[in-house]
Amino acid sequence: MRLLPATCLALATTLAPSLTSAEAKLPVVVELFTSQGCSSCPPADTLLAEISRMDGVIALSLHVDYWDYIGWPDSFASPVHSARQEAYARTVGERMVYTPQIVINGEDRMVGGDTMGVMAKLHAHADGTTPIDLQVTRDGDTLKIEAGPVPLPKPLDVQVVRYRPKDEVAITGGENAGLVMDYHNIVTSWRSVASWTGAEPLSLDVPVEGDEPAVVLLQEPGPGRIRAAVQIDD
Repeated sequence: MRLLPATCLALATTLAPSLTSAEAKLPVVVELFTSQGCSSCPPADTLLAEISRMDGVIALSLHVDYWDYIGWPDSFASPVHSARQEAYARTVGERMVYTPQIVINGEDRMVGGDTMGVMAKLHAHADGTTPIDLQVTRDGDTLKIEAGPVPLPKPLDVQVVRYRPKDEVAITGGENAGLVMDYHNIVTSWRSVASWTGAEPLSLDVPVEGDEPAVVLLQEPGPGRIRAAVQIDD
């Protein structure tokens, strides 16, 4: 594993118009693989914060643990996140992972600090549609996940993601020592709860505890393309 340098570009307010659900029936899912111990990551973390405020976008920050040895253990890091990034790499035959990296809709991979490139890809995915009518509601500590039958080329993994909307971290060691960082949409749990072929209706009751928001993804195995996504804020 090797750290790739990322270009730090300022985010222009005119870079992209807001996406709307009317323009994109399939939300644009953005996964940022990042680390508190990576000196190239703060610009990408700032970019994710801006992206998370765009309509029609589901932005998620996955902190990896493979940079913890260089002087600052990431307080949000999980080996589950590192394993997901490594699985993405294997899917396309890549032999290394790096931070910051952004994956969009499970398909496009790019350096997380490439603001213009990331925004261009967001626009490219903005009009994406899906044949899957995914409905997710929350009743107390239960998520009800439903979808009607639909022909699918391959079964989809049903995944439930929990995240913390925002947190502040004072970094006192490692490459980012002295920085106080605001992090957004910090993934705290990522679970695969079922596999769905599409031949029969999808109907799941998934236990969820606590007040953290949730995201439900239907994704081709690999992990591959994300075919449907819903964000539940309350």
